[in-house]
Amino acid sequence: MTDTKSTLPVWPFLVADVLFLGLAYRIDSLAHRPLLWWEGLLVVACGAAAAGSFMLPFLRRHNNEEALNQAQLLAQATSQIQNLDHLAALVTGATNQWREYQQEATQTALTAKGVAETMAAEAKAFTEFIQRANDMEKAHLRLEADKLRRAETEWLHIVVHILDHVFLLFQAARRSSQPGLADQIGMFQNSCRDAARRVGLVPTTVEPGASFDPKLHQVPDSVTPGENAIIADMLATGFTFQGQLIRRPLVALQDGPAPSGEAAAVAPEAEA
Repeated sequence: MTDTKSTLPVWPFLVADVLFLGLAYRIDSLAHRPLLWWEGLLVVACGAAAAGSFMLPFLRRHNNEEALNQAQLLAQATSQIQNLDHLAALVTGATNQWREYQQEATQTALTAKGVAETMAAEAKAFTEFIQRANDMEKAHLRLEADKLRRAETEWLHIVVHILDHVFLLFQAARRSSQPGLADQIGMFQNSCRDAARRVGLVPTTVEPGASFDPKLHQVPDSVTPGENAIIADMLATGFTFQGQLIRRPLVALQDGPAPSGEAAAVAPEAEA
C-alpha cells in the first residue's frame, strides 16, 4: 500500500480560527459587566466556531486518508478477484494430480498386499518344510538313539555275562588246591574288570563276614535272610554303570545253604 497524504491547505482554517477568537475577544471587551445572556452566547459561539475551524482540516485530512486507504484496498481486492480464475485452474490441476496420486497409491497398496500375501504363503510353506525336516530329523535321531540304547544294553549284558563267567572261573580256581592258578586267574579277572571300568562298568564286591544289607546286597530267591544276617560268601559280583546301579552283589548267608556254581551263573541281572 502506497502512503498518500491529503493536499488540503491548513492556513485558511487557521485564519478563520484567529478571526473567530479575535471576534470573541472583541465582544468580551465591549460587553457589559456582568455579561448579558446574548453576549455570553456570542462569546461561546465564537469560541466554538474557532475550535471547529481549527479541527476541521485535520478531520477532513483524516477522512481523505481513510477514503484513499479504502480505495487502495478495493483495488487490491479487485486484483485478487481477477486472479481467481488462475487460482481455480491451479486448484483443478492440483485436484487432478491428487487423484492420479491417489490411484497410483491404491495400485501400489494392492501390489504391496499381493506381495505380502505371496511372502506370507512362502513363509508358511518354508515353515512347514522346516517343521517336517525337524520332525524327520528328530525321528531319525530318536531311532538312532534307540538303536544305540539297545546296542548299549546288549553289549552291557554281554560284558556282565563275561565278567560273571570270569568270576566263576576264579571261584573254581580258588577252591582248587593250586594257588598259582588262582593267582593267575585273579590277575586275569582284575584285568577284565579294569577294562570294564574304562567304559563306566564298575564291579561291586563284598567281603565275607560283612553284615547283610538288603539295599546293597541280594540273595537267591530260595533264601530268606534273617535279622542281623552275616554274609558267608559272594556268589556273583554287583555292577554299576556310569554311577547307576544295575545289579547288587549276590551273596550267601552264614545261616543259609550256599547255592551251587550253576545258581551263581544264572544270578539275576538288573536292567541297564
